[in-house]
Amino acid sequence: MKIAILAFDHFTDIDVFLPWDVLKRVNEFFPKHDWEVKIVGTAAHHTSFAGLTIPMMADLSYLEEADAVLVASGPGVQRLIKDDAYLNKLKHLLDPDRQLIGSMCSGAILLAEIGLLKNRKATTYATRLKQLANYDVEVVDEPFVQTGNLATAAGCLSAVTLAQWIIQTLAGVDIAAKCVASIQPNGAPLDLPRP
Repeated sequence: MKIAILAFDHFTDIDVFLPWDVLKRVNEFFPKHDWEVKIVGTAAHHTSFAGLTIPMMADLSYLEEADAVLVASGPGVQRLIKDDAYLNKLKHLLDPDRQLIGSMCSGAILLAEIGLLKNRKATTYATRLKQLANYDVEVVDEPFVQTGNLATAAGCLSAVTLAQWIIQTLAGVDIAAKCVASIQPNGAPLDLPRP
């Protein structure tokens, strides 16, 4: 399976690295499982909102071959929704009929901008709920919303639920449960929503 995490300049760090970590645990626990996770973008490197510059593992063309795509969030989304060339690429590379497509927080705005959330229920970070409502989207104030092959998550810790949804759909419930259990605090597991 090929999993892509879409990053860009001024992405929110935890919304890339938390799901990256959980998704990569499939390889740790099940090394024979055919599981590839790549962070992709338009440049060789992208810099997060907190100032961390990281290398990309593939360019946007990788999105087309991915079995699942996770769209990051961050202030950079506001620039990207005005970039027609970028949006046009996403429209042609993403296909919810054959891919799982999920977004973290304001990443939902990108999905809405290219029409993937039209007439669907979706969520986003609290400060972007009104903006998401400007697209023909039924906006709900929930941590995780999934309809078919599309899912949106809101609040950084919901990245765990988004990653769990991808793992359980593509690799199975048992594998997903083991990956999520491996990051829970001892003695006081987080009460996260389940996909």
